[in-house]
Parts: sequence; C-alpha cells; structure tokens
Amino acid sequence: MRKFLVVLDDSKECLNAIRYAALRAASTAGGVQVLSVIPAAEIQHGFGVAEVMRAEARDRIEAQFEVYAKWMRDRPGIEPELVVREGDPGGELLAQIADDADIGVVVLAAASGSGGPGPLITRLMRDLALLPCPLTIVPGDITRERLEEIT
Repeated sequence: MRKFLVVLDDSKECLNAIRYAALRAASTAGGVQVLSVIPAAEIQHGFGVAEVMRAEARDRIEAQFEVYAKWMRDRPGIEPELVVREGDPGGELLAQIADDADIGVVVLAAASGSGGPGPLITRLMRDLALLPCPLTIVPGDITRERLEEIT
C-alpha cells in the first residue's frame, strides 16, 4: 500500500499537511504515516533525566497524534501509523523515507509567514535529488474547504 508520509510538529501548518495526506490517501486507497521527531538537542542530559525527557516528549507526541488520528478515522476513514524518531528532523525525515519503501509521497505544509517555507522544506529542496518519491507542498494558509475541493 502506498503511504503518504506527513510530519507531525508544533507548527500551525501541520494540520493542513495532515488533512491533505489523509484526504488523498482515502481517495487513492493509500495509507498515512505520521512522523514525529524528538530533536536530539532536547535530550542531552544525564541518563536518568534523558529517559524521563524522552518519555515526556513521546507522551506529548502521542496525545497530539491521537487528536489527528481520531479525525482521520472518523472523517476520511484512514487508520494512520505513528513513527517517532530522535535526532535532526531533516535527517530523520530522509532516513524514514529510506527505511520504508512503501512511502510514495511526502506531504509538508509551507509556513505562511514571510520567513520562508520552513526548515524541513528548505532542507528537502536542497536534497531533492535524494528523494525516491514525490514531495507535495501544501500552502500553510489554505482553507479546509479548498483542501477538500482539490483532494
């Protein structure tokens, strides 16, 4: 089954990428894989403290994922898969794509401000030749109605 890979983070644009991926997956009999990366810089303390921080980050990610997963199950009827990795977000995104041959499309949302499209899009554009699949960039400020029209 072809998977749409989308990144779960704290950006407001993330919702549009998740919506797009879920709606496209539903209309093409695909799946959705949600990747969340715990930045390694956040987990650089003593071993005991690092494990607690890692567990807290994972709990936060799983709670955020469940909000989106409930919508995906209820609305487009997709059962999403959560993958949590630790390290540099751009590097871990490329590693996940390399590790899972079923990923057919990467879906990211561009930041809607004037500061550029965002660090992941900037990184992937630099390494575009390394991608074995298409990259879909969803406008960060696109409306839900427009997303539904185009998917």
